[in-house]
Amino acid sequence: MNLPADFILSTRSLLGEETEKFLSALAEDAPVSIRVNPFKKLRNPMVFRFSAERVPWSEWGFYLNERPPFTFDPLFHSGYYYVQEASSMFAEQVIRQLLTAPVTCLDLCAAPGGKSLGLLSALPEGSLLVSNEIIRQRANILSETLIKFGHPNTVVTNNSPRDFTAFPNFFDLVLVDAPCSGEGMFRKDKTAVEEWSSQNVQMCTARQKDILQDVWAALKPGGLLIYSTCTFNKAENEENALWVSRELRAEFVKVVRDQSWGIAGSFDREVEGCRFFPHKAKGEGLFMTVLRKSSSATPLAFNPMRKSPKKEAIPAKTDREYESWLNQVHRFDFIESGNRIAALPLAHAEAIRFLSRRLKVITMGIEIGEKKGKDFIPSHALAMSQELNHKAFFQYEVSYRQALAYLRREIITLDDAPKGFVLLTWQGEPLGFVKNIGNRANNLYPGEWRIRSGYLPEKQPEIFSLKSFSSGS
Repeated sequence: MNLPADFILSTRSLLGEETEKFLSALAEDAPVSIRVNPFKKLRNPMVFRFSAERVPWSEWGFYLNERPPFTFDPLFHSGYYYVQEASSMFAEQVIRQLLTAPVTCLDLCAAPGGKSLGLLSALPEGSLLVSNEIIRQRANILSETLIKFGHPNTVVTNNSPRDFTAFPNFFDLVLVDAPCSGEGMFRKDKTAVEEWSSQNVQMCTARQKDILQDVWAALKPGGLLIYSTCTFNKAENEENALWVSRELRAEFVKVVRDQSWGIAGSFDREVEGCRFFPHKAKGEGLFMTVLRKSSSATPLAFNPMRKSPKKEAIPAKTDREYESWLNQVHRFDFIESGNRIAALPLAHAEAIRFLSRRLKVITMGIEIGEKKGKDFIPSHALAMSQELNHKAFFQYEVSYRQALAYLRREIITLDDAPKGFVLLTWQGEPLGFVKNIGNRANNLYPGEWRIRSGYLPEKQPEIFSLKSFSSGS
């Protein structure tokens, strides 16, 4: 790896005698790690088919001793697990240590969605997560990640940080995983090495301050800010954290870490922070710190009925067939927008409506389906949802080749399946819906998510076995 001379120089000023060990670690292959979906695992227990090591700071993270072709594993597409870098799973540890009651949380720079999944895995039951991404294409990727995860208490938005000033004192917790110079990703991303420069570090530092200042008003007095980057320099890390503490009035919150994890502390005595270096901890570069907003600020009243010119979704009529498609229908409020029906968790329905009046919402709650002529077509989000009532649909367990054909959005044929909407499963996990019309089945998998590669692996990936299902054929 041909590292920039200025980067090596700045690293020596941080690490001193450890620099050579650090540079040697950067020359090694990055570890492979995944996050298992706790909600789907609890419903459908798994057994690893080869050796896996737990990520010590994560309840649901695992290192794999090889990198299988995840694209060709149906369980990856069903949201049973997510490929995530191990260091970034530390947000889960922060949540478990600091929160015990339900919160309203904002993941501000959330795409592609790994940290949002970590939050959902650790937030106290009953919490609401708003996951935001400013770039539309990346916001769509974020939406895909969260739909596959299947948790109903989520909203995905496509807004700038400044847009959240419309919600003063609204969030109990804000995670800012800020866009950065990417030094911690050097061994995984050659582009990050090529784009690095001292000028880029300065630009990122200034942009991070702008982001933090823009979102600060949305955090409640006494609320928590988790600030993180995947870079090593002090300017984007300790110096920006100190700026938040002094200029925005916040105090650092200590997060306990086990010495055996290999996580380093801050390079500044005033900053309570955690640092991940590849020669110390098994993962990529990361900085993370937690600050509590001063409680002296006066909270503004939250008025969920606040008027807005934006057209709102209207409540859907009740006693419809789709209500039987959810396990606990009494926990949801159905709304209609155009031809689409969504189910909002009742405990957060007013808050979600309030947010949707002023934000560009990509998804919220569970999209149930869409009216098309005489049909009401169940959505893929419903198939992925933890709240899906499996008994409401005929289930068809597919072979491995059928699963790949479905995920490529090809036409498939089902033997001995009734006409109508059929839920396809792989090892008992839902893959999605088809509409069986007899001689063939219309594929309802989202076209933009399809596997585009026509390659068929000689051997299917076998990371897990679920329940008593065989590995298919």
